[in-house]
Amino acid sequence: MTESDDIDLQALDNSELVAQMHDDLYDGLKEEIEEGVNILLARGWEPYKVLTEALVEGMRIVGIDFRDGILFVPEVLLSAGAMKGGMTILRPLLAETGAPSVGKIVIGTVKGDIHDIGKNLVSMMMEGAGFEVIDIGVNNPVENYLAAIEEHKPDILGMSALLTTTMPYMKVVVETLKEKGIRDDYFVLVGGAPLSEEFGQAVGADAYCRDAAVTVEVAKEMMARKHNQRGQLSS
Repeated sequence: MTESDDIDLQALDNSELVAQMHDDLYDGLKEEIEEGVNILLARGWEPYKVLTEALVEGMRIVGIDFRDGILFVPEVLLSAGAMKGGMTILRPLLAETGAPSVGKIVIGTVKGDIHDIGKNLVSMMMEGAGFEVIDIGVNNPVENYLAAIEEHKPDILGMSALLTTTMPYMKVVVETLKEKGIRDDYFVLVGGAPLSEEFGQAVGADAYCRDAAVTVEVAKEMMARKHNQRGQLSS
């Protein structure tokens, strides 16, 4: 833990405060993050600037250390919880100001599977990276995915499974998207402990993501590709 308890966040200048917030996110200190967000907003920072410079950048550092095996799931969940505290303050302000999101993802665990720790971690890390996340929970039949993508028009559809018995249902969802002629409208990401690269290809997903940090990296790459394609089409 940091010695954040002894630090008067109000006394720090903006750059010192942002650096301290990166440390506090790393250590999962939710109250300190909420206080830091409120201080920056009171100093006239735009909500989007607070999001990107204080929170997203802090979670990027957490994501790197998670990917490299320096941090583990319990610590990352704490960091994500602190991030969530900051996002609770920022989300309504971001909606008011129409701040851009990196992209939009609908994510849920498939039918027959009620495991959600991995999915929740992905949701929090994605939100931490600036994505708009629609989490439809667990035990989702194909109809739930279809309803969510119709309502929210995401860029990415994410499916999670922890059981070998529920994994094959991912193919049902992908095949249904194909039947409806909308498969190519979305990037499909799959993840979960028993999955593999080969399985992802077999069910027709665009990518298999082995953990939350990789999911964020892959999603960012996909959004960059999408923007590049749009740019080429409009030029």
